[in-house]
Amino acid sequence: MPQHHRQDQILELIRQQGFATTEQLVDHFRVTPQTIRRDLNELAGQNRVRRHHGGAGIDSSTVNTAYQARKIMELEAKERIAAALVAMIPDNASLFINIGTTTETIARALLVRNNLKVVTNNLHVASILSAREDFTIIIAGGEVRNRDGGIVGEATRDFINQFRMDFGIIGISGIHGDGSLLDFDYREVRVAQAIIGNSNQVLLAADHTKFGRNAMVRLGSISQANHVFTDQTPPEEICHLLAEHEVALHVVESTE
Repeated sequence: MPQHHRQDQILELIRQQGFATTEQLVDHFRVTPQTIRRDLNELAGQNRVRRHHGGAGIDSSTVNTAYQARKIMELEAKERIAAALVAMIPDNASLFINIGTTTETIARALLVRNNLKVVTNNLHVASILSAREDFTIIIAGGEVRNRDGGIVGEATRDFINQFRMDFGIIGISGIHGDGSLLDFDYREVRVAQAIIGNSNQVLLAADHTKFGRNAMVRLGSISQANHVFTDQTPPEEICHLLAEHEVALHVVESTE
């Protein structure tokens, strides 16, 4: 198959799914991984796809990537971020945890802690943490989004406002160059704002692909976090903003 035809078909597959792994594309086109990586790099260079570790996706400012695709995107980076963040959480702490695959990875890492009190609007987080008998898990009320197990709405925000917790653990869909935190669902954003407002310390977890990614709803500013955990050094303007507002930056790079 000519290269340009294969690349057009790769692009169509990614559009249909939101994300495709290198392994999936190798099996589909029966070519070498090197060929697929070269195709993806060329498509990324033309700004037609966004490269991720192990594959590629297409960004939209109005619709998030499908939940099942997000679960595997940048998973190794999310696990490193989770380990670094959990190192800050002491036993017997109280936490908010919001919606997202990054926060679900953090929830799995939290299983090494003892006697945590957790309020969450994420059904998957609640399920993961319920494995520990000494944890107290409180699930916010509201509308359940069947696509990702997130709970959103006015009732959810009102429920969150009843608590004051030691830590608010926040994931985010995108971070603009001016530091704006961006997401796709205004109802989810209002809940996250309540979490930020009711946390003694805000811990933001975002892998490097979130920097420069666009989404249409503004949640707030990265300067509202106390700590930012990521896997690569953010863009220079973000680093300046964090330093100006005395936000601690934790870059957990790969050891490979």
